[in-house]
Amino acid sequence: MGLTIGVDVGGTKVLAGVVDELGNVLERDRETTPKTDPAAIAEVIGSLVSGLRARHDVEAVGIGAAGFIDVDRANVLFSPNLVWRDEPLTERVSKIIELPIVVENDANCHAWAEYRFGAARGKRNVVCAIVGTGIGGGLVLDGQLFRGGFGIAAEFGHLRVMPGGRICGCGNHGCWEQYCSGMALVREARELATAAPVRMPHLLNAVQNDVSAITGPMVTEAAVAGDPGALECFDVIGRWLGEGLASLSAILDPDCLLIGGGVADSGRLLMDPARTAFAATFTGAAYRPHPPIVAAQLGSAAGLVGAADLARQR
Repeated sequence: MGLTIGVDVGGTKVLAGVVDELGNVLERDRETTPKTDPAAIAEVIGSLVSGLRARHDVEAVGIGAAGFIDVDRANVLFSPNLVWRDEPLTERVSKIIELPIVVENDANCHAWAEYRFGAARGKRNVVCAIVGTGIGGGLVLDGQLFRGGFGIAAEFGHLRVMPGGRICGCGNHGCWEQYCSGMALVREARELATAAPVRMPHLLNAVQNDVSAITGPMVTEAAVAGDPGALECFDVIGRWLGEGLASLSAILDPDCLLIGGGVADSGRLLMDPARTAFAATFTGAAYRPHPPIVAAQLGSAAGLVGAADLARQR
Protein backbone atom coordinates (compact mmCIF):
# COMPACT_ATOMS: atom_id res chain seq x y z
CA MET A 1 0.00 0.00 0.00
CA GLY A 2 1.14 3.56 -0.69
CA LEU A 3 0.31 6.73 1.18
CA THR A 4 -2.06 6.99 4.12
CA ILE A 5 -3.20 9.87 6.29
CA GLY A 6 -2.85 9.89 10.06
CA VAL A 7 -4.98 12.16 12.24
CA ASP A 8 -4.12 12.88 15.88
CA VAL A 9 -7.11 14.36 17.73
CA GLY A 10 -6.13 16.12 20.94
CA GLY A 11 -7.91 18.31 23.42
CA THR A 12 -6.72 21.54 21.78
CA LYS A 13 -5.71 20.66 18.21
CA VAL A 14 -6.33 18.17 15.42
CA LEU A 15 -3.10 17.33 13.59
CA ALA A 16 -3.17 15.45 10.28
CA GLY A 17 -0.39 14.31 7.98
CA VAL A 18 0.34 12.26 4.87
CA VAL A 19 2.67 9.38 5.75
CA ASP A 20 4.61 7.02 3.49
CA GLU A 21 5.54 3.38 4.11
CA LEU A 22 8.77 4.36 5.86
CA GLY A 23 7.02 6.60 8.38
CA ASN A 24 8.02 9.86 6.72
CA VAL A 25 5.52 12.71 7.03
CA LEU A 26 5.25 14.28 3.58
CA GLU A 27 2.83 17.07 4.48
CA ARG A 28 0.87 18.04 7.53
CA ASP A 29 -1.89 20.42 8.56
CA ARG A 30 -3.74 21.30 11.76
CA GLU A 31 -6.89 22.93 13.07
CA THR A 32 -8.31 23.77 16.49
CA THR A 33 -10.35 21.02 18.14
CA PRO A 34 -14.05 21.91 18.56
CA LYS A 35 -14.97 21.63 22.23
CA THR A 36 -18.67 20.90 22.39
CA ASP A 37 -19.92 19.14 19.25
CA PRO A 38 -18.89 15.62 18.08
CA ALA A 39 -20.18 16.38 14.58
CA ALA A 40 -17.95 19.44 14.42
CA ILE A 41 -14.89 17.33 15.31
CA ALA A 42 -15.76 14.96 12.46
CA GLU A 43 -16.09 17.93 10.11
CA VAL A 44 -12.63 19.18 11.10
CA ILE A 45 -11.14 15.72 10.52
CA GLY A 46 -12.90 15.53 7.17
CA SER A 47 -11.71 18.98 6.16
CA LEU A 48 -8.07 18.23 6.98
CA VAL A 49 -8.17 14.88 5.21
CA SER A 50 -9.87 16.35 2.14
CA GLY A 51 -7.27 19.09 1.87
CA LEU A 52 -4.34 16.67 2.08
CA ARG A 53 -6.03 14.16 -0.19
CA ALA A 54 -6.39 16.78 -2.91
CA ARG A 55 -2.60 16.88 -3.21
CA HIS A 56 -1.74 13.21 -2.56
CA ASP A 57 -3.00 9.82 -3.70
CA VAL A 58 -4.19 8.42 -0.35
CA GLU A 59 -5.60 4.95 0.28
CA ALA A 60 -6.78 4.97 3.92
CA VAL A 61 -7.05 7.11 7.05
CA GLY A 62 -6.07 6.34 10.63
CA ILE A 63 -7.48 8.43 13.50
CA GLY A 64 -5.80 8.50 16.91
CA ALA A 65 -8.09 9.62 19.73
CA ALA A 66 -7.57 10.06 23.46
CA GLY A 67 -10.13 7.69 24.94
CA PHE A 68 -11.55 4.19 25.03
CA ILE A 69 -11.84 2.71 21.54
CA ASP A 70 -14.04 -0.32 20.94
CA VAL A 71 -12.69 -3.68 19.83
CA ASP A 72 -13.70 -3.03 16.20
CA ARG A 73 -11.63 0.18 16.11
CA ALA A 74 -14.64 2.15 14.92
CA ASN A 75 -16.26 3.87 17.92
CA VAL A 76 -15.01 6.04 20.77
CA LEU A 77 -16.68 4.66 23.89
CA PHE A 78 -15.47 7.45 26.16
CA SER A 79 -13.03 10.35 25.99
CA PRO A 80 -12.22 12.25 29.21
CA ASN A 81 -11.08 15.44 27.45
CA LEU A 82 -13.49 15.56 24.50
CA VAL A 83 -17.25 15.33 24.05
CA TRP A 84 -17.19 11.77 22.67
CA ARG A 85 -19.55 9.32 24.41
CA ASP A 86 -20.35 6.16 22.41
CA GLU A 87 -19.34 8.18 19.37
CA PRO A 88 -19.62 6.36 15.98
CA LEU A 89 -16.53 8.17 14.70
CA THR A 90 -15.79 5.90 11.76
CA GLU A 91 -19.34 6.09 10.46
CA ARG A 92 -19.52 9.87 10.89
CA VAL A 93 -16.18 10.59 9.18
CA SER A 94 -16.81 8.01 6.42
CA LYS A 95 -19.79 10.04 5.25
CA ILE A 96 -17.46 12.96 4.64
CA ILE A 97 -14.37 11.39 3.06
CA GLU A 98 -15.45 7.92 1.82
CA LEU A 99 -12.13 6.18 2.53
CA PRO A 100 -11.28 3.15 4.69
CA ILE A 101 -10.88 4.36 8.27
CA VAL A 102 -9.28 2.91 11.39
CA VAL A 103 -9.80 4.54 14.80
CA GLU A 104 -7.27 3.82 17.55
CA ASN A 105 -6.32 5.09 21.00
CA ASP A 106 -3.75 7.87 20.71
CA ALA A 107 -1.22 6.25 23.06
CA ASN A 108 -1.49 3.01 21.07
CA CYS A 109 -0.67 5.05 17.98
CA HIS A 110 2.38 6.53 19.70
CA ALA A 111 3.58 3.10 20.80
CA TRP A 112 3.11 1.61 17.35
CA ALA A 113 4.93 4.49 15.62
CA GLU A 114 7.96 4.16 17.92
CA TYR A 115 7.94 0.38 17.49
CA ARG A 116 7.82 0.62 13.70
CA PHE A 117 9.98 3.67 13.02
CA GLY A 118 11.43 5.10 16.24
CA ALA A 119 13.24 4.32 19.47
CA ALA A 120 11.76 0.81 19.87
CA ARG A 121 12.47 -0.32 16.32
CA GLY A 122 13.82 -3.88 16.26
CA LYS A 123 12.23 -4.84 19.59
CA ARG A 124 9.38 -7.34 19.87
CA ASN A 125 7.83 -6.58 23.26
CA VAL A 126 7.46 -2.91 24.14
CA VAL A 127 5.85 -1.13 27.08
CA CYS A 128 5.21 2.50 26.16
CA ALA A 129 4.29 5.10 28.79
CA ILE A 130 3.26 8.54 27.52
CA VAL A 131 3.92 10.92 30.42
CA GLY A 132 2.05 14.14 29.76
CA THR A 133 -0.73 15.80 31.72
CA GLY A 134 -1.63 12.25 32.76
CA ILE A 135 -0.19 8.90 31.68
CA GLY A 136 -1.20 7.10 28.51
CA GLY A 137 -0.01 3.63 27.62
CA GLY A 138 0.55 1.32 24.70
CA LEU A 139 1.70 -2.29 24.43
CA VAL A 140 3.35 -4.14 21.58
CA LEU A 141 3.60 -7.84 22.43
CA ASP A 142 5.32 -10.31 20.12
CA GLY A 143 5.27 -7.70 17.39
CA GLN A 144 1.54 -7.02 17.61
CA LEU A 145 -0.35 -4.09 19.11
CA PHE A 146 -2.07 -5.52 22.17
CA ARG A 147 -5.57 -4.09 22.63
CA GLY A 148 -7.14 -6.49 25.13
CA GLY A 149 -10.47 -8.27 25.04
CA PHE A 150 -12.53 -5.10 24.60
CA GLY A 151 -9.98 -2.82 22.91
CA ILE A 152 -9.15 -0.83 26.05
CA ALA A 153 -5.85 -2.35 27.24
CA ALA A 154 -2.79 -0.46 28.54
CA GLU A 155 -4.52 2.30 30.53
CA PHE A 156 -1.39 2.45 32.69
CA GLY A 157 -2.23 5.81 34.19
CA HIS A 158 -5.03 4.21 36.16
CA LEU A 159 -2.97 1.46 37.71
CA ARG A 160 -3.58 1.99 41.43
CA VAL A 161 -0.27 2.51 43.20
CA MET A 162 -1.55 4.09 46.43
CA PRO A 163 -4.80 2.62 47.84
CA GLY A 164 -6.81 5.42 49.39
CA GLY A 165 -4.50 7.98 47.76
CA ARG A 166 -5.21 11.09 45.74
CA ILE A 167 -8.51 11.28 43.90
CA CYS A 168 -8.17 10.75 40.16
CA GLY A 169 -10.27 12.09 37.31
CA CYS A 170 -11.40 8.52 36.64
CA GLY A 171 -13.13 8.46 40.03
CA ASN A 172 -10.72 6.11 41.80
CA HIS A 173 -8.09 6.97 44.39
CA GLY A 174 -4.34 6.49 44.13
CA CYS A 175 -3.88 6.09 40.36
CA TRP A 176 -0.32 6.16 39.01
CA GLU A 177 -0.84 9.36 37.02
CA GLN A 178 -1.67 11.24 40.22
CA TYR A 179 1.96 10.70 41.31
CA CYS A 180 3.82 10.57 38.00
CA SER A 181 2.64 13.05 35.33
CA GLY A 182 2.71 16.69 34.39
CA MET A 183 -0.03 17.53 36.85
CA ALA A 184 1.81 15.62 39.59
CA LEU A 185 5.01 17.54 38.85
CA VAL A 186 3.19 20.87 39.15
CA ARG A 187 1.51 19.78 42.37
CA GLU A 188 4.83 18.74 43.91
CA ALA A 189 6.44 22.03 42.89
CA ARG A 190 3.63 24.18 44.27
CA GLU A 191 3.60 22.30 47.56
CA LEU A 192 7.37 22.53 47.97
CA ALA A 193 7.48 26.18 46.91
CA THR A 194 4.91 26.93 49.61
CA ALA A 195 6.63 24.90 52.32
CA ALA A 196 10.28 25.72 51.50
CA PRO A 197 10.50 28.74 49.17
CA VAL A 198 14.24 29.11 49.77
CA ARG A 199 14.75 25.89 47.78
CA MET A 200 13.19 27.34 44.62
CA PRO A 201 14.61 30.83 44.06
CA HIS A 202 14.65 30.64 40.25
CA LEU A 203 11.13 29.24 40.02
CA LEU A 204 9.58 31.70 42.45
CA ASN A 205 11.31 34.60 40.73
CA ALA A 206 9.83 33.45 37.41
CA VAL A 207 6.28 33.57 38.82
CA GLN A 208 6.90 36.64 41.03
CA ASN A 209 6.20 34.53 44.13
CA ASP A 210 2.73 33.53 42.88
CA VAL A 211 2.84 29.79 43.56
CA SER A 212 -0.45 29.24 41.75
CA ALA A 213 1.20 30.42 38.49
CA ILE A 214 3.76 27.57 38.44
CA THR A 215 3.58 25.39 35.32
CA GLY A 216 5.37 22.23 34.26
CA PRO A 217 7.73 23.92 31.76
CA MET A 218 8.66 26.42 34.48
CA VAL A 219 9.62 23.57 36.82
CA THR A 220 11.81 22.12 34.06
CA GLU A 221 13.49 25.49 33.47
CA ALA A 222 14.11 25.88 37.20
CA ALA A 223 15.61 22.40 37.44
CA VAL A 224 17.93 23.14 34.53
CA ALA A 225 18.93 26.35 36.32
CA GLY A 226 19.81 24.31 39.41
CA ASP A 227 16.94 25.02 41.80
CA PRO A 228 17.33 22.22 44.37
CA GLY A 229 13.58 22.09 44.98
CA ALA A 230 12.79 21.70 41.28
CA LEU A 231 15.38 18.94 41.01
CA GLU A 232 13.79 17.25 43.99
CA CYS A 233 10.40 17.36 42.28
CA PHE A 234 11.84 15.54 39.27
CA ASP A 235 13.43 12.99 41.61
CA VAL A 236 10.01 12.31 43.14
CA ILE A 237 8.25 11.97 39.78
CA GLY A 238 11.10 9.91 38.37
CA ARG A 239 11.01 7.53 41.32
CA TRP A 240 7.29 6.94 40.80
CA LEU A 241 7.94 6.37 37.11
CA GLY A 242 10.72 3.86 37.67
CA GLU A 243 8.80 1.91 40.30
CA GLY A 244 5.71 1.74 38.09
CA LEU A 245 7.77 0.51 35.16
CA ALA A 246 9.31 -2.15 37.40
CA SER A 247 5.84 -3.40 38.31
CA LEU A 248 4.76 -3.53 34.67
CA SER A 249 7.98 -5.35 33.77
CA ALA A 250 7.36 -7.97 36.42
CA ILE A 251 4.09 -8.80 34.65
CA LEU A 252 4.98 -8.33 30.98
CA ASP A 253 8.75 -8.95 30.76
CA PRO A 254 9.29 -6.48 27.89
CA ASP A 255 12.56 -6.05 26.03
CA CYS A 256 12.07 -2.27 25.86
CA LEU A 257 10.51 0.38 28.10
CA LEU A 258 9.66 3.45 26.05
CA ILE A 259 8.91 6.86 27.59
CA GLY A 260 7.24 9.62 25.61
CA GLY A 261 5.13 12.70 26.23
CA GLY A 262 5.76 16.28 27.25
CA VAL A 263 7.17 15.52 30.70
CA ALA A 264 9.59 13.02 29.19
CA ASP A 265 11.00 15.85 27.04
CA SER A 266 12.88 16.92 30.19
CA GLY A 267 15.38 14.18 29.37
CA ARG A 268 17.78 13.07 32.07
CA LEU A 269 15.98 15.13 34.72
CA LEU A 270 13.27 12.46 34.60
CA MET A 271 15.04 9.48 33.08
CA ASP A 272 17.97 9.26 35.51
CA PRO A 273 15.87 8.93 38.70
CA ALA A 274 13.47 6.63 36.83
CA ARG A 275 16.29 4.29 35.84
CA THR A 276 17.69 4.32 39.39
CA ALA A 277 14.30 3.50 40.94
CA PHE A 278 13.64 0.84 38.33
CA ALA A 279 16.91 -0.95 39.07
CA ALA A 280 16.23 -0.81 42.82
CA THR A 281 12.71 -2.26 42.63
CA PHE A 282 12.79 -4.59 39.60
CA THR A 283 11.79 -8.08 40.75
CA GLY A 284 14.79 -10.44 40.78
CA ALA A 285 16.98 -7.67 39.41
CA ALA A 286 20.24 -9.49 40.07
CA TYR A 287 19.19 -12.59 38.14
CA ARG A 288 17.54 -11.41 34.95
CA PRO A 289 18.13 -9.07 32.00
CA HIS A 290 17.08 -5.45 32.50
CA PRO A 291 15.10 -3.92 29.64
CA PRO A 292 16.44 -0.54 28.53
CA ILE A 293 14.43 2.56 29.43
CA VAL A 294 14.57 4.75 26.32
CA ALA A 295 13.14 8.11 25.30
CA ALA A 296 10.73 8.33 22.37
CA GLN A 297 12.21 9.76 19.16
CA LEU A 298 9.30 10.85 16.96
CA GLY A 299 7.97 13.70 19.09
CA SER A 300 4.65 15.31 18.21
CA ALA A 301 4.43 13.40 14.92
CA ALA A 302 4.24 9.98 16.62
CA GLY A 303 0.46 9.95 16.96
CA LEU A 304 -0.33 10.65 13.34
CA VAL A 305 2.50 8.41 12.06
CA GLY A 306 1.23 5.49 14.14
CA ALA A 307 -2.39 6.08 13.12
CA ALA A 308 -1.42 6.23 9.45
CA ASP A 309 0.59 3.01 9.65
CA LEU A 310 -2.20 1.16 11.46
CA ALA A 311 -4.57 2.23 8.69
CA ARG A 312 -2.08 0.90 6.17
CA GLN A 313 -1.94 -2.46 7.97
CA ARG A 314 -5.64 -2.75 8.61
